[in-house]
Amino acid sequence: MFALPLPRNNKRGIFMQQTLEISKQNSVQQRIAKYNRLLWRLGRGRPISFSLVLILWYWVAHSGKVKSFLLPTPEAVFETFHRVLTDGDNVFDSTLWYHTSATLGRVLPGLAIGLTIGISLGYIIAKSPLLETLLSPIVVAFQSMPIVAYAPVLVIWFGTGSQSKILTCVLIVFFPMLMNTIVGIRSVPQNLRDLMKMYRASRWQMFRKLEVPAALPILLTGMKTSATLSVIGAVVGEFIVANEGLGVLITEARGSYNTPLVFVSAISMSALASTLYSIVAFIERRFMRR
Repeated sequence: MFALPLPRNNKRGIFMQQTLEISKQNSVQQRIAKYNRLLWRLGRGRPISFSLVLILWYWVAHSGKVKSFLLPTPEAVFETFHRVLTDGDNVFDSTLWYHTSATLGRVLPGLAIGLTIGISLGYIIAKSPLLETLLSPIVVAFQSMPIVAYAPVLVIWFGTGSQSKILTCVLIVFFPMLMNTIVGIRSVPQNLRDLMKMYRASRWQMFRKLEVPAALPILLTGMKTSATLSVIGAVVGEFIVANEGLGVLITEARGSYNTPLVFVSAISMSALASTLYSIVAFIERRFMRR
């Protein structure tokens, strides 16, 4: 089989179409560069924001208008942080790094499995409207339930070990990644698909050279959202039943009204989620430069 030569008018139309697409791509790249510069400026202002929050916290805590068990002073929180980091907590005699690593050991596999299932199923649904009609009610109904409602059921089904916490993390990561994948794949312009088909591109070439690059910004946005939610999923699972983890620290501090320990645990959770978010953001900047 051989391809018949296209008429000159068609060739001119294709050339004009390619020119328009290149200009659109340049416009998108300029927007991405502007967005990255904005993020860089915000990153430079982050220490100033933290300093302002710390000053305000110090002033309110030392004003005497708020009781110390409601809002501890920054010095009390730092002292508790140092004690838990070096000597461990009062109940489990485990350091903060031990609890953080236990939570991280549930977050990473849960995040990886949730992203894999969300991207795979999202791509299939984006390609099959019939499958979307069949699965959308189930997915939406399941996602509408609060995570604290089905987390105890997962503990009953999968035991008190790490499996139930990882599965809780998977379920909370799955939905945003699923929706971002569907939106990203369906946002690929139809004229570009037609152009790839005109050049007899295979399905693999269509996927690798068109769909993935076009949907990548939306996919990476979903990954950043999922990275932060994964920490919440793991900690909620630890709230139900666990022997180690940041959720255990918060439960212990809540029972003993140890507000500084609650602050230490919450700050550790925030630092863990911010680190995962920053890793995905770094990957996003590397890919968007290409």
